[in-house]
Amino acid sequence: MFSQALIKNKMEQWNLLFAGFAVAAVVAVTAQFLSEHYGAPAMLMALLLGIAFHFLAEEGKCVDGINFTAKTVLRFGVGLLGVRISVELIVGLGWDLIALVVAGVALTIGVGLLLAKLFGRGWRFGLLTGGSVAICGASAAMAIAAVLPKNEHSERNLLFTVLSVTVMSTIAMIAYPIIADVLELGPAATGVFLGGTIHDVAQVVGAGFSVSQETGDTATLVKLIRVSMLAPVVLLFAVVVRAKGLDDSTAGGRPPLIPSFVVAFLVLAALNSFGWIPASVVQFCTDLSRWALLIAIAAVGMKTSLKSIFDVGGQAIMLIVIETVFIALFVLAGVHYLV
Repeated sequence: MFSQALIKNKMEQWNLLFAGFAVAAVVAVTAQFLSEHYGAPAMLMALLLGIAFHFLAEEGKCVDGINFTAKTVLRFGVGLLGVRISVELIVGLGWDLIALVVAGVALTIGVGLLLAKLFGRGWRFGLLTGGSVAICGASAAMAIAAVLPKNEHSERNLLFTVLSVTVMSTIAMIAYPIIADVLELGPAATGVFLGGTIHDVAQVVGAGFSVSQETGDTATLVKLIRVSMLAPVVLLFAVVVRAKGLDDSTAGGRPPLIPSFVVAFLVLAALNSFGWIPASVVQFCTDLSRWALLIAIAAVGMKTSLKSIFDVGGQAIMLIVIETVFIALFVLAGVHYLV
């Protein structure tokens, strides 16, 4: 009798979670359809469509599932990104360019913190925007948000950051190849510039291969080096937040030192480095990660009202623009001397 009651209770819980997850999944599929047929970024479409369904996250049967999707499915998707990374991939770029990419990531995050302090935005916002611009756009924003301590503005700031970096990345995808052409950069130099500066992976691929095959290959490689920085950066943030006693230890116990999705990222990257993951599995996990992140960002959109995004203010927009310009100028300077 007890076992049957327990199973029934679990089934009811899963049914509640499934309702919210299913709505987010439908929004994600719709966003992907619009992206494929009209050329709009899928992440941006998922965000905007999710915002339109904000009422579902306020009350009703979908609330628990939307919260689950925005948190757990998000972390699952970020963890799977590790399957694309390998030591061979990183070393193949060359140590000088690796140093350029790592320095660009670190300095951009530092600029984000400095600007956030100057604009009175708070250190959380500085890490969130700086990390998303420096590493891989929306995916980095969601991963970083998962380890930062929460406050009343956390979800609003995450949605604003994802929306902003997606728009900036789309603009960069169009503008940066033109800039590279005006500066008369070669195919390899253009690839380093595009891969080292554009926020999202999809836009890097689109911009790179619109120039040439060599540029596209180089841009994708450089971008994946930036993606490989996600796990150590998130781990560093998590350790510092915990050491400073700023983590959400009062909400259901203290979280683990190393978040599980960071462990998954590192384990998958290590397995891929040894060549133990077949190419077909890598492709499957890559697609699964992309869908998980798309569904999760749809759920994040549902949790945030449009009005709250506008409340962020013009200074926050300026902050992300300056971070984007900074990393572009830094990488251009590095390309001038190294490539």
